[in-house]
Amino acid sequence: MRMRRRDLLARLTGLLCALPLAALPTVAHAQSAEDLRRSGQAGERFDGYMEVRESSVAGVVAQINAQRREVYQRRAQEQGVSVDQVGRVFAQEIIRKAAVGTWIRDAGGNWSQK
Repeated sequence: MRMRRRDLLARLTGLLCALPLAALPTVAHAQSAEDLRRSGQAGERFDGYMEVRESSVAGVVAQINAQRREVYQRRAQEQGVSVDQVGRVFAQEIIRKAAVGTWIRDAGGNWSQK
């Protein structure tokens, strides 16, 4: 049975409420996701993943994204939805909580600052 979009969004929103972003794994490096966003070296994407804006941080961003992907996969399986859907819902919350000045890349590939 196909789930209606509104039901899916309600389900995923409930998922976010049950799992604060603080529960997302963090990379134990000198630069956290917050540090990378603040410095402009990386930004957030519409799909819940970070994107490199400065090549020197590619390895750290790859680790952050791998950890996020694990969380999204686990949640997708628990909720019976796609990983992409979970990532997009998480992206909304990540972007909402990100500091002013954070670089955001939309689905069209355009960068803007919050």
